[in-house]
Amino acid sequence: MEPLFQIKVNCICCEQEFKTSRVRPSLKKAVKTDTDFCSYFKTVNPDFYVVRVCPYCGFASTENFSERLNERQKSAYYDKLGNQWKHRDYGGERSGSDAMECYKLSLLSAQTIGEKERVIAALLHHIAWLYRYEGKKEQENRFLQFALESYIKVYETESTAGNARLMYLIGELNKRLGDFHEAVRWFGRVIHDKKIVDAAMIRASREQWQSIREEMTGRGMDLPEEMQLNEA
Repeated sequence: MEPLFQIKVNCICCEQEFKTSRVRPSLKKAVKTDTDFCSYFKTVNPDFYVVRVCPYCGFASTENFSERLNERQKSAYYDKLGNQWKHRDYGGERSGSDAMECYKLSLLSAQTIGEKERVIAALLHHIAWLYRYEGKKEQENRFLQFALESYIKVYETESTAGNARLMYLIGELNKRLGDFHEAVRWFGRVIHDKKIVDAAMIRASREQWQSIREEMTGRGMDLPEEMQLNEA
């Protein structure tokens, strides 16, 4: 059985119908997942097929984009990107570099139309993962930093009270980027906020808190004040 199957999609920008590939659900089980939710797969990576790129106008979106665009958004897209688009079909099998092109097109599309910050944050994070798969640490960290800044905007501007996964992610990206003090602050919020009942995220935050403690102690670094005052 082929790992990919095609679905029909209507472009939310030019409204033309096109086909895009998806990975069969039976092949979506990850063999490994990193602490920031980056997943690894035995055969085909479903993440390569998340973005749908319209071959006619180039507008690239995911299922998390708004369901329709207004005329102002369409005009902004065509002014910035659409008028320069040359027909290209990403509907078949994708390599890692194809997936990268699709995600970056989607990021540009999202930024051009003023898509929700949480959508932009996820795209930035996924691009960091694509660089991780390729072993390009410098580029991965560059996009992790962009994703971190975007996630913080989401936390500050959207109704995210008690969103343990978001708070955990902000802590985790700080940890990956080497800002242990800031990471501890965010993990501590998840652990100590009595309103948070997400057991999986509380457990993950405790594990990362402990991991930071061990790493900092091993390096002879001064522990953050929160670690001296609270035990996770």
